[in-house]
Amino acid sequence: MGLMQYIERPTVLGSSNVPGLPVLPHGVERHVVPGGGSRGININKGDEIAVVDREGLQLAEMVFFDPSGRSDAAMLGARGSGKAEYLIKLLSSGDQSGVKVLRALEKTNFDIRKGNAIRIFTEGSKASDSVEFVASSDGLLIIAAPGEHMLPEAQNVPTELIVYIKRADPGFLKGGILPPDPLVDPLVDKNIQPGEAKSYEVKAGDYIQILDVQGRECSDFQAFSLRELDKGIEREIDPTTTRSLMGSLYPSPGIFSKYWTLDHEPLVEIVQDTCGRHDTFGLACTARYYEDLGYPGHVNCSDNMNIDLATYGIKPRGGWPAINFFFNTMLDDTNALGMDDPWSRPGDFVMLKAITDLICISTACPCDVDPANGWNPTDIQVRTYSKENKFKRSIGWRKTTEADMEQTKQTGFHNSFSKHTRNFVEYNGYWLPNTMTNHGAISEYWACREKAAVMDLSPLRKYEVTGPDAKTLMQKCVTRNMDKLAVGQVVYTAMCYEHGGMIDDGTVFRLGENNFRWVGGNDFSGVWLREQAEKMGIDAWVRNSTDHLCNIAIQGPRSREILEKIIWTAPVQPNMSELQWFRFSVARLKDFHGPSCVVSRTGYSGELGYEVFCHPRNAQEVFDAIWDVGQEFGLTPLGLEALNMLRVEAGLIFAGYEFTDQIDPFEAGIGFTVPLKTQTADFIGRAALEKKKANPQKKLVGLDIEGGLVPSSGDCIRLGRAQIGEITSAVRSPILDKTIALARISVEHSEVDTEIEVGQLDGFQKRIPAKVISFPHFDPTKERVRGNYGGESN
Repeated sequence: MGLMQYIERPTVLGSSNVPGLPVLPHGVERHVVPGGGSRGININKGDEIAVVDREGLQLAEMVFFDPSGRSDAAMLGARGSGKAEYLIKLLSSGDQSGVKVLRALEKTNFDIRKGNAIRIFTEGSKASDSVEFVASSDGLLIIAAPGEHMLPEAQNVPTELIVYIKRADPGFLKGGILPPDPLVDPLVDKNIQPGEAKSYEVKAGDYIQILDVQGRECSDFQAFSLRELDKGIEREIDPTTTRSLMGSLYPSPGIFSKYWTLDHEPLVEIVQDTCGRHDTFGLACTARYYEDLGYPGHVNCSDNMNIDLATYGIKPRGGWPAINFFFNTMLDDTNALGMDDPWSRPGDFVMLKAITDLICISTACPCDVDPANGWNPTDIQVRTYSKENKFKRSIGWRKTTEADMEQTKQTGFHNSFSKHTRNFVEYNGYWLPNTMTNHGAISEYWACREKAAVMDLSPLRKYEVTGPDAKTLMQKCVTRNMDKLAVGQVVYTAMCYEHGGMIDDGTVFRLGENNFRWVGGNDFSGVWLREQAEKMGIDAWVRNSTDHLCNIAIQGPRSREILEKIIWTAPVQPNMSELQWFRFSVARLKDFHGPSCVVSRTGYSGELGYEVFCHPRNAQEVFDAIWDVGQEFGLTPLGLEALNMLRVEAGLIFAGYEFTDQIDPFEAGIGFTVPLKTQTADFIGRAALEKKKANPQKKLVGLDIEGGLVPSSGDCIRLGRAQIGEITSAVRSPILDKTIALARISVEHSEVDTEIEVGQLDGFQKRIPAKVISFPHFDPTKERVRGNYGGESN
C-alpha cells in the first residue's frame, strides 16, 4: 500500500526548496490526535489509513462504526481487542478534544460502549512507527491517544498521533487547495479570486477572518466607519496614524492591536494572526504601478476597490492606502522599500474584531509580475462570525519551519498572574506577563533582590529522555559529562551542532538511571535530540512534556523561607533547607496528600532561588499556596522586563542575544559548560570546539557605559574607526546605579579596563564611552545564588 510515502515533503519551486509549504498529494488528508485526546474522522470504503506514533511509546486505541452502528475491527482488516476502555474513559472525562467526537456519536446514535477496539503501538514503539489499514466499509473512525496526567516526577507523557487518510475517491482537483472549514457557522463566507475586490458589512463586535487559501497571496483590506459614512464623511483606517499610535510597523494581537482612523478612532483590532508578516506602507496595487513596469491595462486592486466601493458613494482614489495582509515588505540599508514572497502558508489567516459598525473591503491581489504573490496569484477567503463567539488572542507559533501551526497558549499559571496584570506578551508560543499593574519593572526587580519574587517560566521546553540508551544519547548531544550527573542532580549545559554553533542552552535533570529530562529554551533542541536517537539507532525515546509540566520560579533572599513553609518532602528526599544548588527534590504541596511537584534549586536571577514544577491542573493550587505564605515575606509577581535586568546583571545569557547557531559556547560566555579536559566523551561539536578554544576569535565581556543612555542589542562597538564587536544586551542597573552591557568583542581588545566606544546612529556620528570590566557585573562569586547573604551558604 505504501501510504507513508505521502507524508509531507517540502514544495519545490524551480530550484528552491520551500519547507514552509509542505503539500500532500490530492486526496491525501492529515489529522492530528492530541496526546491524551481523541478525534473522529469520516471514512469511505476503500480509504487507506496510516496511523503514525510521532514521538514513540504512545498507545493508540481505535473504534470503527459502519453506517448501521455496527463495530467490527475486521472492517479495517484488524483484530479486535475487546471493549474500547480507553476511549470510554477519555470521552467521559470531559476532555476538550472529545467534544466533537461526542457530538458525532450523538448525531449518528453510535454507542462507544459497543465499540470493538483496535489497539496499536502497545509495546515499545519508536518515533515515527506506523500501522496501516484499509476500510472495507463507509463509517466513522474514532481514534484516541490515551494517557494519564503526567506527574512531575514521572515521564509517562501522552503524545500526539498523526493519521493520514488516502481517499479511494478523492474527487476532481479544482484549482488547488480548498478553503478549510469555517471555525464556526459564518455570517458571511466569500471566496475572492485574484483580480477581485469584495465589500461586506460587519457589525460592532463581530469578527472578520481573512484567509490565504493556497499560501503566498496578498490581500488588501480597508474598513470604513459606517456611522461616519451615514453622515457623508469617509473615515477609514489610516496606516500612518496606526503605526504612530501602536508604535510598530503594524499591530499584532495583544495590547497594541488596533487599527485607527485619522481622527484617532479605532475601527478594528487584530485578535489572531497565524502569519505575522504584513505591510502598512504600500498602496494597494495601482494602474500606474503596472504601467511603469510596462504592463498597461493590468488589472489592479485599487481600481477594483473603487468599483466596489462606489456602491456606498465612496470617492475613487488613484491608489488606496490599505492594510496589505500577507504582503512581505522590508527596508534595506539604503532605505529602499523592497518586497519578497509572502510568509503566509496555505490556510494562514488574520482574525479581526470590529470595534464599531463597518463597511469593509478585501481583495485577492492579481500581481503576477513580481514576488508580491510568489509570482502566482491565488484566492482569498473572507468569513465573518457573530460576536456571540469568542476567539482568544493568539499569534501563530510553529515549533519548527515544517511543524503545525499552534495558537498562542496560556500557561497553567496564566490565570494566577492575570490577577496582577493585563500586560502579557507573546513568548515562544505562550502569553507571559511583561510588567505587573501597581508594581512596574523597577519595583518587581527590587523585590527579587531584597525579598522574593515569583515568575512564570512555563514556556521553557521540557523533553523526557528515557530508555536503556538514554544516557548514551545525552552524552552524545550535550557538552557536559553525563557520567558524573547523579540521580537528583541538575546540570547546566550547552547543545551544539557539529561546527560548534549552539542549538540551545538548558539544564538536564537526572530522574533515574535511564531517565533524564531536558529543559531548554526552544523546541528544536528536543526535536534534534529525537533525530539523533533515530540516526544512532539506539533504544532511547524523546517525548515532549512541555504542556504537562508548568513551572514557576521563586527567587530572592526570602525564597527558601517561603518554600520551607509550604513544601513537604519524604524522608528520602532533601527538604528545602537541605536542597543544594543544582539539585532537585521530588515533593508535595503542604503534606503527603498534596499535589505532586518537583522543586529544583535553580533560577535565572542571580539570587537564591527555586523552581517548582507541577501539572497544569494543579498550577492554581500551587500558586495560591505559595502566594499566601509569601505575603509574610514580601513576595511580589515579576514579569519579563524585570527579569531581563536581573539576568543581565548576573551575566546570564539569552538565545538570540548572547548566542545563536553561529556562536559557540566560548564566545557566548559559557565556556565552563565545555570541560574538554575532564569530559572525554566524543559529543557532537567536540572537534570544532577544541579548535575554537585553541584559537579564540571573540569573547563575551561586561561593559560599564558612561551616562544614562542604554544601547540597543546589535549596536556596534568601536576602537577608533574599527568595529571590534557588538552589544548583545544592555540595561540600566538599579542596584549598581549605572548602565551596563554584555558585549561580544575581539579577543585582542577584551582585557579588563580597555576603553572603547559604543557607536550609534550610523555607528560614527554618536559615540558612548565605555570600559571593559570583569563579568558578571553583579555578585561575580555567586555568593547570593549559594544563599550566602552574610550567613552560612548552602
